[in-house]
Amino acid sequence: MMKKTILDFWKMSRQQEKITMVTAYDYSSAGLVEKAGADMILVGDSLGMVVLGYESTVPVSMEEMLHHAKAARRGAHDTFVVVDLPFMSYATIEDAMHNAARLVKEGGADAVKMEGGEEIREMAAALVKAGIPIVGHIGLTPQTITKLGGFKVQGKDYDSARRIFHDARALEEAGVFMLVLEAIPAKLAGKITEAIDIPTIGIGASNECSGQVLVYHDLLGLYDKFVPKFVKQYDTLGIKAVEALKRYCADVRTGVFPAEEHSYKIDEEIMNRIDKELK
Repeated sequence: MMKKTILDFWKMSRQQEKITMVTAYDYSSAGLVEKAGADMILVGDSLGMVVLGYESTVPVSMEEMLHHAKAARRGAHDTFVVVDLPFMSYATIEDAMHNAARLVKEGGADAVKMEGGEEIREMAAALVKAGIPIVGHIGLTPQTITKLGGFKVQGKDYDSARRIFHDARALEEAGVFMLVLEAIPAKLAGKITEAIDIPTIGIGASNECSGQVLVYHDLLGLYDKFVPKFVKQYDTLGIKAVEALKRYCADVRTGVFPAEEHSYKIDEEIMNRIDKELK
C-alpha cells in the first residue's frame, strides 16, 4: 500500500470519498491498523488514558508522545501518521515550533495535531510557514476538559456553535490541511464541512464529515472505564482477552500447560551422561 499524502486527502474530500483514521500507540497496533488499510494513523494524547492510565490527557508529556510516535512509525512505514502535541507543549510559538519539530524529526510524524481555535491561529500559521503540516482540532478539546466542564457535547447553543464555526474558518485561513471535529451536533459538522475547503475528520460529529477517527481501544472493546456515545464497538477483545488469560492461569495451576508439544527435547544419551556426572 502506498502512503497517502495531503494532496490525496484533499482529493478524496473533494470527490466525497471518506477518509479513515484510527489511533494507534505502539508498534503492534500501528502494524495492525496499516494491514487493515486505514488511510491515516493518529498517535493521540488519548494514550494517556487508555495506555498509561491517567485520568485525562493533561499529564501526557512530550517524551511520552515521542516514545509512542516512534513505536507507531516503526509499525506502520506506509501509513500517514499524525501525532498530537500534548498539553502545554505549545504555550508559545517558540514552544510549538520546538516541540512540533521534534515530533516530525525524532518521532517520524507526517503531521502534527493541535487543539484549539482562534486562539492558536497565529501559532498554527507560524508552524505551517515553517513547513510543518498541521491538523486542527475543535469542538470538544480534551486538553481543556476542565474549562469545558467535562466530556460534553459542544456547540449546542447559538454562541458556542457560532464560535466553533468561526474557529474552523480561522484554522483554515491559518493553513491547517485538515480539521478534527469532536463531539458537536451533526448539522453543525455538516455546515462546517460544507463551508471550508479542507477535509474534516469527525469523532462524535456524524457522517457529515469528510472522514472519521476512533480510538483503537474503544472500537475494539479494549478500554472499559467508559464508552462514549459516539463509539461503535466492532468487537469486545477486552472480554475475550480476560477469558483467554483465565484459561492460561487455570492451565498453569493444573499442570495442563506447558504440555509436551510446548517443550523442547534433548537426546537421551546426553541426559545419561549429565546424570552420571551429577551423581
